[in-house]
Amino acid sequence: MSIRYGLLALLERGPMYGYQLRSAFEESIGAAWPLNIGQVYTTLGRLVRDGLVRALPEHEAGQRPYQITEAGRAALASWFDTAVNHADRPRDELTIKLALALATPGVDVATVVSTQRAATKRALQEFVRRKVRETSTENVSGRLVLDAMIFQTEAEIRWLDHCAESLAAPTVVAEQP
Repeated sequence: MSIRYGLLALLERGPMYGYQLRSAFEESIGAAWPLNIGQVYTTLGRLVRDGLVRALPEHEAGQRPYQITEAGRAALASWFDTAVNHADRPRDELTIKLALALATPGVDVATVVSTQRAATKRALQEFVRRKVRETSTENVSGRLVLDAMIFQTEAEIRWLDHCAESLAAPTVVAEQP
């Protein structure tokens, strides 16, 4: 998730200070991905440096609100207009872990797969429980994020099942001429 563009989208609503941005971010995505307040302020610093956001004067309580700039609006519009490229997504740690497990002597890859499958199944059960508890019809974005997490977790389970089947299948060796 791009915190950079998430904060720009939130600031498009109006000026906010760090804790407001953190709360609005988590509310917008149904608290699916908690946001560390340090990430908020680090990202705000970069946005200010890049001219996409400007810091406003501090309130009496010592809170400094931030405001999106025209350059920030243009960057945000470009982000919304551009499809997410699969090559731009973060590396999948599980895929890397399994690939390396296959190449590392002494690793029981079947156990790695079954351990991960059990953990992924528990995560799926928790996501489904959260969805059942989510009775608000107003938080469409939160429900859609939760649906995405459920679908991705189901796909991971299917892929892990495929890995287990592939590991259990006898290796076919091509005949040498």
